[in-house]
Amino acid sequence: MRLTVAQALVRFLAAQYTERDGERHRLIAATWGIFGHGNVAGIGQALVEEDHMPFHQGRNEQAMVHAAVGHARRTNRLSAHAVTTSIGPGATNLVTGAALATVNHLPVLLLPGDTFATRPADPVLQQLQLPYAGDVSVNDCLRPVSRYFDRVTRPEALVPAALAAVRVLADPAETGAVTLALPQDVQAEAYDWPEQFFAERVWRVRRPSPDEDELDAAATAIARAARPLIVAGGGVRHSAAEEALSDLAARTGIPVASTQAGKGSLPHDHPQDVGGIGHTGTAAADHLARTADLVLGVGTRWTDFTTASGTLFGHPDVRFVNLNIAAFDSHKMAALPLVADAREGLEQLHVLLEQHHVTEDYVHEYAEEKLRWEARVDAAYAVPDEDARPTQTQVLGVLDTLVDASDILINAAGSLPGDLHKLWRTRSPEQYHVEYGYSCMGYEIPAAVGALLAAPGRPVWALVGDGTYLMNPTEIVTAVQERLPLKLVILQNHGYASIGGLSEAVGAERYGTDYRLRADDGSFTGPPLPIDLGANAASLGMRVLRPRTIRDLREALADARVATDPTCVYVETETADSVSGPPPAQAWWDVPVAEISTRPSAVKAREEYDRHVTARRRHL
Repeated sequence: MRLTVAQALVRFLAAQYTERDGERHRLIAATWGIFGHGNVAGIGQALVEEDHMPFHQGRNEQAMVHAAVGHARRTNRLSAHAVTTSIGPGATNLVTGAALATVNHLPVLLLPGDTFATRPADPVLQQLQLPYAGDVSVNDCLRPVSRYFDRVTRPEALVPAALAAVRVLADPAETGAVTLALPQDVQAEAYDWPEQFFAERVWRVRRPSPDEDELDAAATAIARAARPLIVAGGGVRHSAAEEALSDLAARTGIPVASTQAGKGSLPHDHPQDVGGIGHTGTAAADHLARTADLVLGVGTRWTDFTTASGTLFGHPDVRFVNLNIAAFDSHKMAALPLVADAREGLEQLHVLLEQHHVTEDYVHEYAEEKLRWEARVDAAYAVPDEDARPTQTQVLGVLDTLVDASDILINAAGSLPGDLHKLWRTRSPEQYHVEYGYSCMGYEIPAAVGALLAAPGRPVWALVGDGTYLMNPTEIVTAVQERLPLKLVILQNHGYASIGGLSEAVGAERYGTDYRLRADDGSFTGPPLPIDLGANAASLGMRVLRPRTIRDLREALADARVATDPTCVYVETETADSVSGPPPAQAWWDVPVAEISTRPSAVKAREEYDRHVTARRRHL
């Protein structure tokens, strides 16, 4: 079958499927693209020629990757999108999105154009030239952030490269960003392809069972523990293991805390759910973590936010069991490894622990801790005056009264991830969509577009602060073009609120974090910048609602929830006090402070840092 390389690749991708638990999904459900001279005559022409591949028009290359990741997360990694770009800046703009995908183990196929393989003219437009290497292009920036990288410099090389790429995309232990760099001349070159290359191919997403010896060791350790704790990570969600986790927790009485990626593994009202864990966690979960003698981590990478930079798990004899499909992660924290699919591992642990239950005293203790935290959430959500301007937590509280299990909330950066992890009452596994592995500002809007494409008919909310909005509002245009009912909430607080608070805590005095005019003395202490992000959203095609009070906000959010067109709720927030605002961090996070300084704030911050760092511990 004679086709160009680009035509062959598009036809091949359209015939790839995943299958898990008897359900089949198209592996590459669509392609995103922005066309330039490096891909318009190759992949661009192929998408016209091979019209069975759906196409979405992006506005920013990084945002297209975020949209693809939003789709992949919503489909539990069983379906992915491809992203095609031109050479040069189009390709390098992929790097941040690729890093986010790989850090979070979420599949996305990147197809950047590349400079000529045949080198008819050297250099060509946008080519990077290195005196010591003739085979390097800017696409090599994608190597360290890709789980698989290949440059297809000959037509026949596409066959092994494409097969390797989709193998990694469909592998639950290996998946992440996959890059096939495509020189623009090779894309347009014709070749006689074997027809078998385009045959429908099904990649079965495996559910490996645990090794019997590892399983017995894990079950024995859990049964012997007096104060066990389960930490649910993103692997629970990716494996669709929520029911298995619920059954195990309910049967044994073991409490379950969750990472940012794992929140929603149990609904907030499940008796064993104690909320988020770590620096942004609840007091209930962090108390249990400090006193646990056995911690079962399920599908977690144990980042510093979860471990409070190595200071959280304080029991002198604490041991860890890590159930993870990736052997690399299962050995962290000097754990007993249980290398397996999360659902398979939890179901088999359930069988071995069928007769085990923690003490009633322990159950009563964490139930009381949970009740006390719920009262703190109620206080943060409380609305003493409906005619007042809302705080950020009151915005969340009003939204909490309007949503049901079908709503999806998307966030990634700023102060909102901390508030959401501590306060949000998750009602379904899909509802809590907070990307905190890479915490990438600008993820929310494009990811919401991807989620909407994967979950048509469900209310999808992108929650952003003004700093995040300014990073990447471009895919509002895509939502308008695709007629997607994106629900965007912009919280205008005139600066980088999260980093402003951190700056103050580490003695940097909020320098450079407020959005203010430069004063006569050169400092950023003038009045707030006269910006109107609502007007900006409107200029991109959104309908914009401007509530001024909590009463207005309630009406605006209710309106947005049922809207069938892209709708923005633009709200100026009030600074919360220590009583009505979000609870402070319940555990430490290591951000090094200047060891010497002439500023009293930095000196004081260093004293506090030295006090905390003494609690750090390596689990060996």
